[in-house]
Amino acid sequence: MLCKSAVLSSLNDLVTGTVVAVQANFYMVQLTTGRRLLCTKREKLKKIGTTVIAGDAVTVSDWQGERGAIVSVANRRSELDRPPIANVDAVLLVFALAEPEIEPLTLSKFLVKAEGVGVNVQLCLNKSDLISVAEQQVWVDRLAAWGYPPLLVSTHTNDGMEMLRQQLQNQITVLAGHSGVGKSSLIAALIPDLHLRVAAVSGKLNRGRHTTRHVELFELPNGGLIADTPGFNQPDLTCTPIELASYFPELRNQHVNCQFSDCRHEDEPGCGLDRTWERYEHYRNFLLIAQQWEQQQAQQRQPENQWKQRHQSGTAATLEPRLAAKQFRRPSRRSQNQDLTEFTSSLNDDLDINDQDLED
Repeated sequence: MLCKSAVLSSLNDLVTGTVVAVQANFYMVQLTTGRRLLCTKREKLKKIGTTVIAGDAVTVSDWQGERGAIVSVANRRSELDRPPIANVDAVLLVFALAEPEIEPLTLSKFLVKAEGVGVNVQLCLNKSDLISVAEQQVWVDRLAAWGYPPLLVSTHTNDGMEMLRQQLQNQITVLAGHSGVGKSSLIAALIPDLHLRVAAVSGKLNRGRHTTRHVELFELPNGGLIADTPGFNQPDLTCTPIELASYFPELRNQHVNCQFSDCRHEDEPGCGLDRTWERYEHYRNFLLIAQQWEQQQAQQRQPENQWKQRHQSGTAATLEPRLAAKQFRRPSRRSQNQDLTEFTSSLNDDLDINDQDLED
């Protein structure tokens, strides 16, 4: 039996790890030792508005058994907003060479969306066994000219899978692509026992894997973490025209030929960029979308009237500052009680799970 001082010492030890799953107020943290702790967030982090998302590097204290408390969150080197994942190293776009065939404009849209994350973009073409070697080489050469040398794989014949495993080692990768391209088969080939890990984590969080607020990273056998990203399945372009130009490697590689820093590379006099590359029409198509998005953002940023008139009986109207809508309203007693009920319910569910583990 541990003495009181030994127990206090273990509670005060600080350990570091990565958040691999998030559900409501609970966070599954994988420590550097490989052990996993179910954690809550310290109240001080809530007070200063610190969020915790999957991929965050965190420090945990007051840990005992399989429970702990997150006391700090390290600065993020990157962040994906949908779904929220921190410290992403690469986006792996998965497309199929056949069934369904690649649609170049759709692939371009996925690539531009992935470039907007600001991390390394990797391209994987699945179902290579369904086309000839000559057809494979045509796509390899074509996409290399776009700036994305693809990795061809087949989960049916296992071709290219070992190279993909090496490519994903020791990094956090988000997987993206249309349904039907074989993402599920690809993940199953990379992590054969995935269904067992999903069941274990979902059981401790007492939630299903596919609930709206559940974000999870899965550990690869050779090191690294991977996550499927439903938010990428229907990518929308949310960038300015200037940002859009930087998302095309073909434009980045010849930007020095343009005289203007804010050029949109259409018909501007003095723009010396070559327009004969294959995806230039894709760029023109997306440029219209980016211009519309920029205009919408400008309209939303227009400030509301900062003053309002106040009328008092027998006196002239006076002006007083207008408070921001809802910003200074006190939360209702009903909403406070609802939040407390939800938190208590989640906590009780998790305690029941741990009690059951102890009984087993």
